Amino acid sequence: MNNFPFDTLGLCTEEIDRFHDTYKALKAKYPIETTGTIDFHLEQFEIFNNYVDVNLRDSFTIKHQHNDSYLFFLETQSKNFEKGSVAGCMEYQTWALAYLKHDFGRVLIRRETLADKLIELVHPVELDFEEDKPFSDTFYVLTNDRTKATRAIDRNFRNAVMDVREDDFIIEIVEHTLVIGDRKPISPERAVFLAEFVTRVCNTCS
Repeated sequence: MNNFPFDTLGLCTEEIDRFHDTYKALKAKYPIETTGTIDFHLEQFEIFNNYVDVNLRDSFTIKHQHNDSYLFFLETQSKNFEKGSVAGCMEYQTWALAYLKHDFGRVLIRRETLADKLIELVHPVELDFEEDKPFSDTFYVLTNDRTKATRAIDRNFRNAVMDVREDDFIIEIVEHTLVIGDRKPISPERAVFLAEFVTRVCNTCS
């Protein structure tokens, strides 16, 4: 029996292969280690509220000089409304986490859509950066504390976000803790993108 560096309970052969390919891709680029049992308090992030359940299957540390970042294999159960009842659809996803030096308040960052631009014309709620129009034209930023967010989302942080090549990612920050991911299935390419982002954030913004 193979000793995989992740939990294989409940996974089919195809899923185990996908987990293993993702782990190997991360291990080839970063000095990752299993973390053991850590409570990352994922319940504080609103982006996970749309799920019936979120289970942290595995977590890995990426070692940096001053501040570590983390990769997660999450088991999520989506809400699927059918015939008046809520049915759960199980999915496996990769998310990443970093601890930040500055207090951002609560911030949500994602790609800006046409609908966002239209809503903004009537109800301007987005945080824009006049000195960085390319960033503001590309990303939709919501915050509960404009002063904290404006100070914390500096040029280094904006540049790191601009360099993420995945279109559907979401960033949520609760004070000093950032998570980034999307709702797509686990894949090596996506996990490496996330690892690159939190590595850059930890090296330049922590």
